[in-house]
Amino acid sequence: MSLTRIAPTPITHIGWGAISQLTKELRQFDTKRILVVADPVLSQLGILDQITELLTAEYKFDIYTDIIPEPLLETGQRLVNFARKGKYSMIIGIGGGSALDLAKLAAVFLANEGDVGDYLNLTGSKTLKAKGVPKILIPTTSGTGAEVTNISVLALKHTKDVISHDFLIADVAIVDPQLTISVPSKITAATGADALTHAIEAYISVNANQYSDGLALQAITLISGSLKDAVQNGNNKQARTDMAFGSYLAGLAFFNAGVGAIHALAYPIGGQFHVPHGDSNAVLIPYVMNYIKKSCQIKMGNIFKAMGGDTNGMRDDEASMRCISSLVDLLKKIGIPATLDGFNIPLSALQQLTCDAVKQTRLLARCPQHLTEEDISNIYQSAFSGELLS
Repeated sequence: MSLTRIAPTPITHIGWGAISQLTKELRQFDTKRILVVADPVLSQLGILDQITELLTAEYKFDIYTDIIPEPLLETGQRLVNFARKGKYSMIIGIGGGSALDLAKLAAVFLANEGDVGDYLNLTGSKTLKAKGVPKILIPTTSGTGAEVTNISVLALKHTKDVISHDFLIADVAIVDPQLTISVPSKITAATGADALTHAIEAYISVNANQYSDGLALQAITLISGSLKDAVQNGNNKQARTDMAFGSYLAGLAFFNAGVGAIHALAYPIGGQFHVPHGDSNAVLIPYVMNYIKKSCQIKMGNIFKAMGGDTNGMRDDEASMRCISSLVDLLKKIGIPATLDGFNIPLSALQQLTCDAVKQTRLLARCPQHLTEEDISNIYQSAFSGELLS
């Protein structure tokens, strides 16, 4: 019998109004000076004020908002330099996945030497030696699962890379769906599709196990059942709550089982064309899943059932095709473009995308079907033309 390592998870408060637990958790630490790493848009939405009001009475803090979507390696290095000068004893990250990933870096690099680039998965040569200062992560989107994972994603010239280590895991995660109410519909769609990708890829991963499978299937059920409503009516409390729980469970699922080929092919799209990560994943979902369906037909039938489908009397190959049709339908309903051309990615870019995707061996190794360079090229061609190839 093989052994399964269950990844560590942060202390988590999840549910409507969970942000009220922030000061209680801060008191568990020796918190002298806090750096709040936040998406700049949160000031306009009034969300940042909710956080600072909780801090003002008891703590000294600075706010750092020099953050961009799909942050560059240089963005992460700037924040690390800033944090080192400030000698902070606590980092609070609030926002989407970019803000949370950068907050992780700030916390860890307060106790590790060298540049951020020295620790990248593809090109780095160093390993983190110390945990750094405590960090509390507060997502304001339902998508990335960054609050419960041990990676930080950064954009390079042509692709993306990660730093991965358990020192990057949050000490506390606060998942409050109330903070997602003001998220625009387009971002709700992209981040929600990202969460769905996490759950699907974790479920079909070669590293999947009974623990991750349970998390992934429940995440698929919650997300597929609420994403359209959350996009079309952001004030829908139940939809926002289900999305928050679904995203959280999907994060736990892929933290334990990993993501695969969809992410491997999405990273170069984000790196070269700065397409938001959720959109990069979403546009590829049907094409990757269709291409590899023979390697995971039974599980694709289970995904279809988790999305509310009825497989009674169906052959496995029929159920897998119905799964793909359901995914295409959901993505259409939330407004995700159906092809790479819909994101202004030209045909001439596919060769470079393929070359960069092949390098994502860490991700490709988890795919249930081995994908060659030719396979990856075929998938990109399919995603460009809109034809589902197999």
